[in-house]
Amino acid sequence: MSDPIEQAKRALRADLRERRQIMSDAARAQAAEGVRAQLDALIDRLGARSISCFLSTTTEPGTREFVDAAVGRGIRVLLPITRADGLLDWAVAEPDGAITEGLLGMPEPVGEVLGPIAVNDVDVLIVPAAAVDRTGMRLGWGRGYFDKTIGSMENCPPVYAVVYDSELLDDVPRDVHDQPVSGIVTPTRTLTFTPATR
Repeated sequence: MSDPIEQAKRALRADLRERRQIMSDAARAQAAEGVRAQLDALIDRLGARSISCFLSTTTEPGTREFVDAAVGRGIRVLLPITRADGLLDWAVAEPDGAITEGLLGMPEPVGEVLGPIAVNDVDVLIVPAAAVDRTGMRLGWGRGYFDKTIGSMENCPPVYAVVYDSELLDDVPRDVHDQPVSGIVTPTRTLTFTPATR
């Protein structure tokens, strides 16, 4: 029997993926610049000294410039490493650190691997998303890595999803295991949702 929520998610992800793939290189570069400025301001506002952040793929809003700048400013940045069991390991970002293709073809750091609980010490999590709705519900790409991570943290710090401006939607399909985020960062703005939605 087919799951209507899963079908709706699949259709929306396909649409969002296609929109990302047709963006020009110039638009991507401009978005990465905006994301870096927004993330810099966010971590300054939160006083974050230790964060987690994903390494963006070529079609995602760019985070690599932000990660490099944060490391250069002395901020401890944990980068995710996918595992076959659906959990995330972590590695500390290094200046000019090597990057490889991970288990699912995602860019991942090369370095000393820290276990899943390493993320418990960060001040803010910066996560990828396909889209986020106005209540803070996040639509991921379907693997569940970040939902598991967020859902398993006893004292979860603020979680911000990085999306393009057009990916803030009125509503996204949701399932019981889906985790909301505290806010979003886009190339032009940072929005924090009301705490009641977290």
